[in-house]
Amino acid sequence: MSKIHRTGANDILSQAVEYHGFVFLQGVVPKNLTQDIKGQTEEVLAEIDRLLEVHGTDKTRLLQAIIWLSDIGNRNAMNAVWSAWLPKGAAPARACVEAKLADPRILVEIMVTACR
Repeated sequence: MSKIHRTGANDILSQAVEYHGFVFLQGVVPKNLTQDIKGQTEEVLAEIDRLLEVHGTDKTRLLQAIIWLSDIGNRNAMNAVWSAWLPKGAAPARACVEAKLADPRILVEIMVTACR
């Protein structure tokens, strides 16, 4: 039986789950909720970098991303940060939608899947 490796597991979720070389991250939200969409996106992407590194991979190995915005009007500003962060030619399959998030101060939540 293949091993499932969980990082930061609690009663509700794991920060990351690795199975058969695939790494599934939680929906990552910013901790500093006073920032604008660009600042929150930068913080979320830095945390994604950190979690991927824990599992021996990085953003060049992204397969899929799901992005939730509290206001789809922030899409262009978020995309500016997202596009600058992505390695050239390594964009994952992606969805970006507007959603009511857990705290009204959260402007963005991003969940990614990568491979090792």
